[in-house]
Amino acid sequence: MPGRHHYATEVSWTGNTGEGTATYRSYRRTSEVTATGKPAIAGSSDPHFHGDADRWNPEELLVAALSQCHLLSFLHLAATSGVVVVGYTDAATGTMVTEGVGGRMTEVVLRPAVTVAAADMAARCAELHERAHAACFIANSVNFPVRHEPTVAVA
Repeated sequence: MPGRHHYATEVSWTGNTGEGTATYRSYRRTSEVTATGKPAIAGSSDPHFHGDADRWNPEELLVAALSQCHLLSFLHLAATSGVVVVGYTDAATGTMVTEGVGGRMTEVVLRPAVTVAAADMAARCAELHERAHAACFIANSVNFPVRHEPTVAVA
């Protein structure tokens, strides 16, 4: 679907412990990410940066967005290419380096494990992963490498 597509979210800081940001340690890094008609996502910073380990941090959400985008692109291409996918998981990882106050992601590695319905479909998966990467909106929007280490099995 060519054209412009717009996305709206709201992030609300929930970490005011009563003193606001009076000191670096006086506030929590908790937030909620919301969008109309969707459940809230409990967010925080990475525990290394005084965040809560039981909440999603932005870096994890970025890795998840890349993984999910690749999944959706791959499934579309499989369906339109006659490859029947019956299972798909991805154990994606991301690497971030910090430099002073800031930092940046340096790489994300996707590890899609695809299960196809028949042996003759397995060989086509490598090409579909390459095409899925080229089609992924999120991968096309980042300035660091997104690598793929796919595996394929037959049901």
